[in-house]
Amino acid sequence: MKTLVVFYSRTGTTRKVAEAISEALNCEVEEIFDTKKRSGILGYLRPGFDGRFKRLTVLEEIREDPSTYDLVIIWTPIWAGMMSAPIRSYISQHKDHFESVAFFCTAGSGKGDNAFGEMESLCRKKSLGLLELAREDASKDNYVEKVKEFSERLMQATQ
Repeated sequence: MKTLVVFYSRTGTTRKVAEAISEALNCEVEEIFDTKKRSGILGYLRPGFDGRFKRLTVLEEIREDPSTYDLVIIWTPIWAGMMSAPIRSYISQHKDHFESVAFFCTAGSGKGDNAFGEMESLCRKKSLGLLELAREDASKDNYVEKVKEFSERLMQATQ
C-alpha cells in the first residue's frame, strides 16, 4: 500500500513524530508550509484564533499528489481545540483526492476529538485510525510506543 504522511509543524514538535511514523510505515512524508508568519507573540496568539474561527491560509506549493496514494495520514497540531489552519487548507484543497485517510494530532491542553470530527467531515471519509499525543509527550520523546501501535493498527486495517 502506497502511503503518504502529511503534516504541519509550527514549532517542530510534530515533525519528529511524523518522521517516526513515516519510518515505521516505510512511506513518503510531506511537510506543509504556511505562507503566514507564525513566530513571535502574534505567531503564538494568531493560531488559536485561526483554529477557533476555522480559517484557511495560503500554503506553499505542495510537492506530492495525494491522489497517487492509497492512504494519506494527516497530522495536525490542535489550535484552540480545532485543527490547524494549514491542515484545514490542505484538506480543503485535496479532499476529493484521498482514497483512504488516517489522522493524528498533537494537543497541548485540549483534546483532538473536535479536530478529528472536523477532519473526517471535511474529507468526507472515515479515518482508518486516530492517534492523539500530548504536546509534552511529543517534545520529550514519550511517543515511540504509541507511534508503533498506531502504525501496526494502520497496517492491519489496510490488509
